[in-house]
Amino acid sequence: MNILVTGARGFVGKNLIVELKNQGFENILEFNSDTPIALLDEYCKQADFVFHLAGVNRPKNTEEFMKGNFEFTATLLNKLKENHNTCPIMISSSTQAELDNSYGKSKKAEEDLVFSYQKETDATVYVYRFTNLYGKWSKPNYNTVVATFCYKIARGEDVTVDDPSAKITLCYIDDVVRDLINCLYDKSSVRNGFCVVPQQDEITIGELEKTIRSFKESRKDLSIANLDKRLEKNLYSTYLSFLPEDDFSYPLKMNVDERGSFTEFIRTPDRGQVSVNVSKPGITKGNHWHHTKNEKFLVISGEGVIRFRKVDSDKVIEYFVSGEKLEVVDIPVGYTHNIENVGDTDMVTIMWANEPFDPGNPDTYYVEV
Repeated sequence: MNILVTGARGFVGKNLIVELKNQGFENILEFNSDTPIALLDEYCKQADFVFHLAGVNRPKNTEEFMKGNFEFTATLLNKLKENHNTCPIMISSSTQAELDNSYGKSKKAEEDLVFSYQKETDATVYVYRFTNLYGKWSKPNYNTVVATFCYKIARGEDVTVDDPSAKITLCYIDDVVRDLINCLYDKSSVRNGFCVVPQQDEITIGELEKTIRSFKESRKDLSIANLDKRLEKNLYSTYLSFLPEDDFSYPLKMNVDERGSFTEFIRTPDRGQVSVNVSKPGITKGNHWHHTKNEKFLVISGEGVIRFRKVDSDKVIEYFVSGEKLEVVDIPVGYTHNIENVGDTDMVTIMWANEPFDPGNPDTYYVEV
C-alpha cells in the first residue's frame, strides 16, 4: 500500500510515520513544506491512502491561514481528481472550526471543501476535529500548552497561568495515531459526521501545571507518577521527552559507612519504598523486626544469607541467596531478621518496604536474630 502523508515532519506526521513503519508499512510518500510541488502530482498518482496533516496554525500573518489550510487542501484534492484517484483521504481539522476566528474559518472552509469533494467523487473521507494534542515531539509555544509547560518546567523556567480554573480537553498522540491507522481498515470512530479519538481527558490549567511540576519535583522527593491514571501516565511520558539532553540523570543521596551503603530510590504513599542496599563482605545488617511494616529482599549481586527468628521463639530460619539465582524473599512481620554478606565481593540487594520510612513512626525494633 502506498500511503501519502502531508505534513510528514510535523508533530502528528512524525508519530504516525514511525508507527506505520513499526507495523510494516514501507511505501510511505512523505510530503513537507519544502518538498517540490511537482512531486505532489506523482504522489497523488501512486497513493492508495492519504493522511493530510499539513496545515498552518500559528502564522505570522492571518492571511496565511487560508493559504496554508484551504488553498493547499484544494491543490491536493485537485491533484487527486486530475489523476482519477479516489482513494480514501483523512483530513486534520480542529475544534476551532466551530469558532469565529481566522484559523477556525480556514479549517471550516477546508472541511466544507472536503465534504464537497466526497459528494463529487464518492471517495471515502475521514475528517478529524482535533483538540489540544500532546505527546513526544510536540513543540512548545506552538502545538499545545502541555508542550510549553513541559519544556519550561523541565528547564526551571517560569510558566504563566492566567486562569487556573479554566478547563481544557487533551488528546494523547499515541491514541491519535492508533485511531488514524484504524482508518486504513475503515474502522475509525465517528460521531456527528466527524471522526473522533475516543480517549480524551479533561483537566484544569492549574491542575495541569501542578501535575507537570510534580514530575520535576519527583527527582527530589523520589515519588513517581500515578501510573494507574492514564492522563497522568501520558503526561509523565510527555514530560520526560522534553528533558534537556544533559539532564537525563539525577543523583541519589547515598548513606555510606564502613559497612557499605543504603540508598532510597523510589518513595510512594500507596506502593511503598524501593531502596538499594550494598553490604561489604562479612557484614551483617538488620537485626530488627516490625509490627506492620513488611519488606521484600532481592539479592542481585553477590552471596548472602537472610536469617529469621520469630520474636517469641528460639528457632532461626535461614535462606541463602545469590545474584546467580534471583529470588525474592518476603520479610514477615513479627520476625526479627538480618542479612549477611557471606561472599568475597560486595552484595547488592534491592529492598522494597510496603511504606516509606517515617522517622516519627519507624515501626522498627532492634533485636538480635
